[in-house]
Amino acid sequence: MTSPTPETDEPLDFDRDPGAASGELVQLSPLVRRLIAGNGGPMTFTGTCSYIVGRGRIAIIDPGPDDPGHVERLLAAIAGETVTDIVITHTHRDHSPAARELKAATGARIVGCGLHRPARELVLGEINPLDASADRDYAPDLIMAEGDAVSGPGWTLEALETPGHTANHLAFALPEENTLFSGDHVMAWSTTIVAPPDGSMVAYMASIEKLRVREDRLYWPGHGGPVREPQRFLRGLVQHRRLREAAILSRLQAGDETIAEMVPPIYQELPPRLLGAASLSVLAQLEDLVERGVVLCNDASPLLASRYRLA
Repeated sequence: MTSPTPETDEPLDFDRDPGAASGELVQLSPLVRRLIAGNGGPMTFTGTCSYIVGRGRIAIIDPGPDDPGHVERLLAAIAGETVTDIVITHTHRDHSPAARELKAATGARIVGCGLHRPARELVLGEINPLDASADRDYAPDLIMAEGDAVSGPGWTLEALETPGHTANHLAFALPEENTLFSGDHVMAWSTTIVAPPDGSMVAYMASIEKLRVREDRLYWPGHGGPVREPQRFLRGLVQHRRLREAAILSRLQAGDETIAEMVPPIYQELPPRLLGAASLSVLAQLEDLVERGVVLCNDASPLLASRYRLA
C-alpha cells in the first residue's frame, strides 16, 4: 500500500499490559476517567473502555455492551453529576448498546456516529458474517460529521470521520488535553480488524493517513491502554499492513489461489478460533489489491470463496 508521505521502517510494538481491571474507575487525566466493561475476550482484550469526560456536566464515550452491571457502575461513578452527551464511536455491540439504558437513566442525548452500514453492498449470494456484531437498534439523537462538536465546562469533543473498521466510525479529539479518543481505529494492544463488507482496507488506510497529519500527543482507544507515541505507532501500522500485503503476494506467487490456503502460512501463530477473523482481514487486503489491479479475481467482486492470481 502506498502512502503520500516518505516512510522508514518502524517496528510495531504492542502494549498488552492489562492496566486496570474491569469495573475499576481510574482517573487518567484531569478531564478523563475510564471504566472498563466486563466483556474481555480475544476480540476485546480486557473489555470495552468507557470514558467519562469532564466534571459536573459530563460526556460518556462508548458506554459499552448490553450489560446492566456495567451501566450501574457507570452511574455510581458519576453520582451527583449530569450526563449531557452519550458519545458513540461506532455501532459494534461491544460499544453502543448500553447507550439506551444510560439514556433512560440520565436523560442524556445519544450523539456521534450514524446508523450501522456496510462499507459496500453485498454481492449476489454473499452473506455478511459480521451481521450479529452490529447494533441495529442504535438510535442517535444527533448524528455528528467531520468537525462537529459537543462541549461542556472545560471540555470539547470534536468528531473526526475515520472509516475503515466500520463505515460509520468516528474518533473524537479532546483539544483541551491534545488527545484523541480513537475508538477501534487505533489501539495499542493489537491491530484493528478490517473485515468486509462492514470494513474497508482502502478507507482504513486513508483514515490512518488522515491522523498522521495531526499532532495529538496521546490516544485513548476503545480497548486496552493508551497509544503513547501516536505518530510512531501509525508509522508502524502502515509498515505492518505493507508486510501483510507482501505476504499475500508471496503466497499467490507460491501458487495459493484461495484465502483458505493463504491464511495458515501467513498467520502461523494465531489461535484457531481467530482464523475466521484473519480470513476477513486477508479479504480486505485482497479487495484493495484487486481494485488497484495488482491481483485478479475469478468473481466480479472479491469474496471469501473466490480464487485469486497475480495480475
